[in-house]
Amino acid sequence: MKSDQPILYMDHAATSWPKPDPVWGAMEKAMREEGANPGRGGHTMAVRAGKRLMRARMALAELFHVRNPMDIAFMLNTTMALNTALHGFIEAGDHIITTSVEHNSVSRPLESLKIEKNITVTVIETDESGRLDLDVLEKAFTPRTRLVVCNHSSNVLGSILPVDQITKLAHDKGAKVLVDAAQSAGLLPIDVEQMEVDMLAFPGHKGLLGPSGTGGLYIHPELELRPLMQGGTGSHSDSVYHPTTRPDCYEAGTPNTIGIAGLEAGVRFLLHETVENFYTKEWALTQRILCGLQGIKGIRWLGPEIGQARTGIVSFHSEHMDAAACAFRLDREYGIAVRAGYHCSPLAHRTAGTLKEGAVRVSVGWNTTEQQVDDVLEAIEHISKKG
Repeated sequence: MKSDQPILYMDHAATSWPKPDPVWGAMEKAMREEGANPGRGGHTMAVRAGKRLMRARMALAELFHVRNPMDIAFMLNTTMALNTALHGFIEAGDHIITTSVEHNSVSRPLESLKIEKNITVTVIETDESGRLDLDVLEKAFTPRTRLVVCNHSSNVLGSILPVDQITKLAHDKGAKVLVDAAQSAGLLPIDVEQMEVDMLAFPGHKGLLGPSGTGGLYIHPELELRPLMQGGTGSHSDSVYHPTTRPDCYEAGTPNTIGIAGLEAGVRFLLHETVENFYTKEWALTQRILCGLQGIKGIRWLGPEIGQARTGIVSFHSEHMDAAACAFRLDREYGIAVRAGYHCSPLAHRTAGTLKEGAVRVSVGWNTTEQQVDDVLEAIEHISKKG
């Protein structure tokens, strides 16, 4: 890639870029005017910072239809949120159900908990496109099943799991549900009450259009988790015991106030533009990509077929070139940013049949245009012909 060549960014599934202008403005304002430590002082700047966090919590509550904003705890990312939920909820001897399209942020903590707490885990296989058989899921429950953990949308396949049906089935069996919304927050409508979600882990830096180092975990008001960390919270400071009140009990240490200011601005931007509009646009762009790939010899895409529901992700495998080499050439020769490899989700690649070679992932975002999609398709075709 030439130094003066513009970047054609197609890696929104990793992090959205660029951020909308209000995000930049909110972060600068917070840095200049609200840069104190929230909840750790009674002076004006600390109060302003505390109010900033509350406004962001309220914006997230509006987006996810959470009645009490205090049921949302800020986290550094989805990984931290998932670890907080898994390590904080699971008890020794529990049985956990998950799926074959999960991210390592789910599968690795579960493997660790197998050793630490002697839990058992059942992985429900989806088909190659990521479709889940609910009858198979139902048969997997045992009297010891305490939790179902699944993503809302696969970061490799772009497939969408029927969370509302999964939660209903789990609750009928007496289990709770943890949803990984890393690829769906900000793109698919999420109503935690209507969908009966018990815990929702989400990033701030992807579909919510905020900066990295932000995210959160919604925890149903009737659930109590063991905090992942203990320490200073700015509350009950005269006690050696960690507070149990929300959200302080889950937010030990100084928060990323500047980042959360950007997150709030991203969510407000999203609420104004609407999730539905973003999904409609991104779905149309993915269909354009699929139709284009269909005409390129030797290309096989992963996930749902043309016309089916999916998020803004299209991963593909080329018979002519290694995935890493393809991504490298797209970057260096055409200035196109995509991601290749296993995407921290080897289970999904095993499901799709690409565990040996990996895949190239193209992911669109809020500001992607049809022309950019066409430019990417043209570049992939050129590379495929050259080999």
